[in-house]
Amino acid sequence: MTSDSPTRARVLVVDDAATVRMYHNSLLNEAGFEVSEAANGLEAVEAALGTSFDLYVVDVNMPRMDGYACVEALRSATVGTAAPIVMISTEDRPGDADRAYRAGANLYLVKPVAGDRLVRVAAMLTADRSWAAEKDVAA
Repeated sequence: MTSDSPTRARVLVVDDAATVRMYHNSLLNEAGFEVSEAANGLEAVEAALGTSFDLYVVDVNMPRMDGYACVEALRSATVGTAAPIVMISTEDRPGDADRAYRAGANLYLVKPVAGDRLVRVAAMLTADRSWAAEKDVAA
């Protein structure tokens, strides 16, 4: 997405907890992102096959297809996304982040993630600085 593009960056939020999806959706939507949701990794892969996203925000522990398998599938030749992927999880054991990076994630964050941090990370990874100008924040 270029800075002169009239479209908003598209984000897919993937989490089995409806409240987490709603929270992330609200934060990102308010910051100017176009947000879609998926309740598990399988739904995310299906969505990615039909829609191009600029960023994926993926939970680790989900039914049907966990976050690691989801990221691997998104990076596979079948889906082939090069879009940044942020994994967010309550898992904070040694090796959790390494496993996420090996699967193809660009960033691993541990819950709870402050709303402003999620928005800054999304803006940085999509090269969208418009939120900073609107909020009078240094990008």
